[in-house]
Amino acid sequence: MSFQVFGTAVARGVAIGRAVLVASSRLDVAHYFIADVDVGEQSERLRTARERVASELVQLRDALPSDAPPELAALLDVHLMLVHDEALVEASLEWVRSRHYNAEWALSAQLEVLARQFDDMEDDYLRERKADLEQVVERILRVLTEGTEEWPSALQSGARDFAGEDPLVLVAGDISPADMLRFRDGVFQGFVTDIGGKTSHTAIVARSMDIPAVVGTREGSRLIQQDDWVVIDGDAGVVVVNPSPIVLEEYRFRQRQAELERERLARLRFTPAVTLDGERVEMLANIELPQDAEPALQVGAEGVGLFRSEFLFMGRGGQLPSEEEQYLAYRQAVLAMGGRPVTIRTVDVGADKPLERALPNESRQDAILNPAMGLRAIRWSLSEPAMFRQQLRAIYRASAEGPVRLLLPMVSHGRELRQVRDCIEKVCAQLKSRGQRMGSVELGVMVEVPAAALVLRSLLPWVDFVSIGTNDLIQYTLAIDRADQSVSHLFDPWHPAVLGLLARVIQECREQNKSVSVCGEMAGDLAFTEVLLGMGLRSFSMHPTQIARVKQRVLRCDSARAAALVRDVINAEDPAAAAAAVGWGG
Repeated sequence: MSFQVFGTAVARGVAIGRAVLVASSRLDVAHYFIADVDVGEQSERLRTARERVASELVQLRDALPSDAPPELAALLDVHLMLVHDEALVEASLEWVRSRHYNAEWALSAQLEVLARQFDDMEDDYLRERKADLEQVVERILRVLTEGTEEWPSALQSGARDFAGEDPLVLVAGDISPADMLRFRDGVFQGFVTDIGGKTSHTAIVARSMDIPAVVGTREGSRLIQQDDWVVIDGDAGVVVVNPSPIVLEEYRFRQRQAELERERLARLRFTPAVTLDGERVEMLANIELPQDAEPALQVGAEGVGLFRSEFLFMGRGGQLPSEEEQYLAYRQAVLAMGGRPVTIRTVDVGADKPLERALPNESRQDAILNPAMGLRAIRWSLSEPAMFRQQLRAIYRASAEGPVRLLLPMVSHGRELRQVRDCIEKVCAQLKSRGQRMGSVELGVMVEVPAAALVLRSLLPWVDFVSIGTNDLIQYTLAIDRADQSVSHLFDPWHPAVLGLLARVIQECREQNKSVSVCGEMAGDLAFTEVLLGMGLRSFSMHPTQIARVKQRVLRCDSARAAALVRDVINAEDPAAAAAAVGWGG
């Protein structure tokens, strides 16, 4: 039966493929495909973990005191029965053999299948045994993930062979940033998640991969079954499940048209971005990993405006990357850009980019209650001075290979800048004492907290450049947690307060002769190209896949005409009026 699921469109285009479900779990487990030669090893890992959990349960049962309630022994017996149930472990082994899932993924996938069966049971007692099943699976997963500090280097090994002739799309409750990076090698044609918004990191990485994605479907992962044929309409925010032949052919036609459009845009690669009235505009790229630099160059990027270094820290079981590992990563990006600037943002973890490593004790509860307001970004770096100096040393060493700019996230006052400059002085002294080379590094701040925008004039003397992070600036200005599904619909970049802050920051930077760019999602959104040009912005940093589209819009814009529209935009009474002022209907 064909049906539709509705969500939020976050990455344009159409994807068609068979559904691969990633079950949600209270544990963050690895999801990756394995090669044929690894099937035996992964199967053995699963059997060994099962036997260890069974042994632990037996020991717990045998160690019960004589006066223990009989219900406890009965509960442990139920768990033992579930551990040995072929419907759990043997069926999980079949996922390993037939789907080439790693052990953790196979077990969580089978949990999803069984959980749905429990939900459909009429007997209340049997239905409540779902919680026991989840507890048993969590025990086995904990054993499987023990000592896993890094994911295998060939995460997609065997994936293309597994895929066969049918393309695949990923369906999940949510996808962590680390998992998104593991799935970057092209095995999945698109993504569908139950939660998330336009600026969630699932959405951001999906756009960087230039593949269609729909998030915020709420019930998508429950309604869509494994192996269903799925069409992801990334333009309309619609997921069509098991479409009819006529609908399927219509979407395949749209796919062909989109490919022709991409080929036309590719011809703009070497065309300078100059407005109709002769204003030169810089087109920079946002990247997550060093290997993203070369593809960015191939689509016409004039440099890296944002290297999100936190992605080097994720998916490592809480183990931080060494100075040498970071240095090699930054150096790779700098060399790939061939003398063009590379802007490296210091690690920005927290909120929707969690790090497995535990926070200081006094901060854990606050981080859980409101991660967007907690110990994150520059606050976290300054609270971990050894880690911060290690990252600074790696960045400064990489600067010997080409122009590097250091970008500080979530700065809100001058004291943080002074602390950072003290750290930099110590780091440079260390490197000189070691006899290690380094270049001249420009220092910049991200304006993403309203406080930074309001006191910008006092910050500018301390820095060389400014980068506006619109995702967080909107979030904090409107008091909306962009990761909270219940209020994410209120996240609106057209809000006059947001546009007013943007105009103010750009104007102050230009008056003080400081370079300024926008590196948030607004930079790659065609709806805002003319508005930002009218505010005086001449440097845009975005996902490489967006560069050609935005460049085409810049070539068709008259910046003088755009400037005349800005006053009406920032003085609008509400977001709808602001959008209407530039003739944008949605």
